Amino acid sequence: MLIKKGEYMFDKLKQELDSIIERDPAAKSRLEVYFLYPSFKAIRAYRRAHKHYLKGHFFRARAISQRALRKTGIEIHPGAKIGKNFFIDHGSGVVIGETTEIGDNCTVYQGVTLGGTGKETGKRHPTLGNNVMVGAGARVLGPFKVGDNSKIAANAVVLSEVPPNSTAVGVPARVVKINGVRTGDLDQIHFPDPVSQEMCGIKRELDKLMEEIEK
Repeated sequence: MLIKKGEYMFDKLKQELDSIIERDPAAKSRLEVYFLYPSFKAIRAYRRAHKHYLKGHFFRARAISQRALRKTGIEIHPGAKIGKNFFIDHGSGVVIGETTEIGDNCTVYQGVTLGGTGKETGKRHPTLGNNVMVGAGARVLGPFKVGDNSKIAANAVVLSEVPPNSTAVGVPARVVKINGVRTGDLDQIHFPDPVSQEMCGIKRELDKLMEEIEK
C-alpha cells in the first residue's frame, strides 16, 4: 500500500513537472524546475499549507504560506482551491486570495492578482475554469467566473464574468469571443482589440460614404 501511494505521488509530481516543461520553453529538465523554479516551490508549499488549512490548523497554514512568500515573492492564501498542473511563469508579485478557485491546467504570469474588491463577504475572489491563461500584470477582482479555455491579456483589469473560450482585454476589460476550444499558444500580445476593430469598421463606412458623395 505504501509503495503504491509512493508511486502515485511520484507519478503526480512528474506530471506537474512535465506540464511546466511543456509550457515553458526555457525549462530544460525536471531537475531544473524542481530545484530552481520559485513558482514550483510556492505551489508545493501551498499544497502543504492547504492540507493544514482544511484541518483547521490556520496558524500553521499561514506560517507555511508566509515563509513561501518571503522565499519566492509569490503569495498564495492556503484557503484557495487550486487544481492540478497549475503553472506560475516567473511568478514575482503574484497574489492569490483566500476564496479563489482555480481549475486544471491554468497558467498565470508575474504580477497577477486574483483578488477581491473589498466590497464582498464570503466568496470574495474569482473562480478560474480549466485551461485559463492570465497575462502578466493582470488583475481579476471579484467573486465571478472566468470560463474554461479563456485568456486574460497582460495588464487587463477584469471586473465581471468572462464566458468560456473568450479573451478579455483592456481597462476595464472587454470580452472578445474566440470560436473553438482550448488555444494552444500562450501569446500575451497578439489579442484582438475590440476598440480598434470598431474604429476600423467606422472608417470603412466613412470611406464608402465619401466615395458616394464624390460620385
